[in-house]
Amino acid sequence: MSTKLWGIDLGGTKIEGIVLASQENPEVLVRKRVDTEADKGYEHVLSRIKNLIDDIAQEAGERPTALGIGTPGTIDPPTGLLKNSNSQSINQKPFQKDLEALLGIPVTMANDANCFALAEARMGIVPDVDPDAKVVFGVIMGTGCGGGIVVNGQVIHGKQGIGGEWGHNFLDASGGDCYCGKSGCTEKIISGTGLENYYEEITGVRKRLKEIIPAARSGEDPNAVKTLDRLVHFFGLGISTIINVLDPDVIVLGGGVGNIEELYTRGVAEAQKHVFNPRLDTKIVRPKLGDSAGVFGAAFLTV
Repeated sequence: MSTKLWGIDLGGTKIEGIVLASQENPEVLVRKRVDTEADKGYEHVLSRIKNLIDDIAQEAGERPTALGIGTPGTIDPPTGLLKNSNSQSINQKPFQKDLEALLGIPVTMANDANCFALAEARMGIVPDVDPDAKVVFGVIMGTGCGGGIVVNGQVIHGKQGIGGEWGHNFLDASGGDCYCGKSGCTEKIISGTGLENYYEEITGVRKRLKEIIPAARSGEDPNAVKTLDRLVHFFGLGISTIINVLDPDVIVLGGGVGNIEELYTRGVAEAQKHVFNPRLDTKIVRPKLGDSAGVFGAAFLTV
């Protein structure tokens, strides 16, 4: 029986596929990507995945017996329909069931944040900083704010398929209305988009976060300083609720906002103020795998 691990990372613009040698030796044997072409509809996306698998199988010299796939959304357990995806063509569709029928193999699915967390837990930064880690929380802070939970090397999907979705916890009323129907969500406050919106609200000028943060560090722009201070304060408050509930060994911060150095210094100090413990033992670290995490994590869903 083959020990190879097969994974697909489905994005809004590209689909990436990978074959790893084994769980113990995650050497990349084949890696390919194609455009998603999501604007051509649901059936077309399914066919793009099948064609990619066919191409990879030809190069690998064998076909998969199981497939892991990371998606922008998640499967709703009671209905089996995909939900919460920013790729609208696959929402409210039996995506997993249809893909299994098309490929003739079992398919395991998880959202991109869960795949990120799983990859970093299995073969990324977590084994480097804490080889004995049992509980890992992975964060993606970019345009939005997602999260994934891995316990003993397995993704925690949850009863409703929303395990780890801290981006839609209430954080502060100043965040305003969220597309999810609630108000004051974490995503509205500490995502890159949320921070850029805040800066625009207080200045009337739209700037990218990559402009705001250097201006805050230099002190040349008081409103940029306010924006960075807002990130530090609310990151500490938001992540402390995760620590108080999960008590993870390691938290890995991915996404563009996760590159901001102050999160690992001032942000950690801010979190410590709110943690129900006299000290903060959870390690909060940068990821190791970068853009590769999603597709690696998808492959590890099969073991």
